[in-house]
Amino acid sequence: QQQQQQQQAEKMDNILKVKSLLSPLRESLFLTLRTGAFSLQEHNLSDNLKRDASSHAGRFEKHLEDFYAYCDQIELHLKTAIQCMQQLSSAQHYLPSSVTPARMEPYMQDNSGGPMTYSTYLNIVRVHVQSAKDIHDTLISAAQNISQAD
Repeated sequence: QQQQQQQQAEKMDNILKVKSLLSPLRESLFLTLRTGAFSLQEHNLSDNLKRDASSHAGRFEKHLEDFYAYCDQIELHLKTAIQCMQQLSSAQHYLPSSVTPARMEPYMQDNSGGPMTYSTYLNIVRVHVQSAKDIHDTLISAAQNISQAD
């Protein structure tokens, strides 16, 4: 349950980061639109008067890049929150017991009924990965034997 609370806290951190980025995103959008409108008006005047109006073109691109940067950060945090929820769901579904998130293990361990340690979890994952590789190799060799027999 501690792991679930920690992952929910991480998810909330991502959501809180998204919420904190919304205000700068709005401000950036406002500046981008205002600068774009000003630039458009300036270009219209320059077309009518036949003079150069590229003095403020860099500001529009800068504001637009800032807006896209905020959008990218929000997208990253939302994807991370989704992945945290998917990982939590998968862990609850496929792992029969919970895992303590700490990498540092105490010297004396007596948690027969509690959550397994991180190192124990890593060993279980290694065994599962090796078993999956063995099954994959067996299936590949069986398919090759069948194709050679034909």
